[in-house]
Amino acid sequence: MQHYFIDTFYLTFFSTGRPHVREEAANTVMMVMDDPDITVMPQSRASFQDGLQFYAARLDKHYSYAACVSMVTMRREGLTEVLTNDHHFTQEGFRILFP
Repeated sequence: MQHYFIDTFYLTFFSTGRPHVREEAANTVMMVMDDPDITVMPQSRASFQDGLQFYAARLDKHYSYAACVSMVTMRREGLTEVLTNDHHFTQEGFRILFP
């Protein structure tokens, strides 16, 4: 089973793109959400607050808030590998799969 944390930053990133780029971004999210082999983690008030506390505890690290929420969620789920090129994850002990 694969676990993904899709946050609004993904769609926000593509929001200034041309219509076909925005359509592709929306289709990608819908495809991931519809895949029975993928678990999409919901953003709750608790996960928002946990991410905020993590962010506030590491002000010297330049982590994005989205990365903080992802790291907290991954730790809670026991995940150690992440498909990202954000090397901040390695500082927290995760193994990145997309160097």
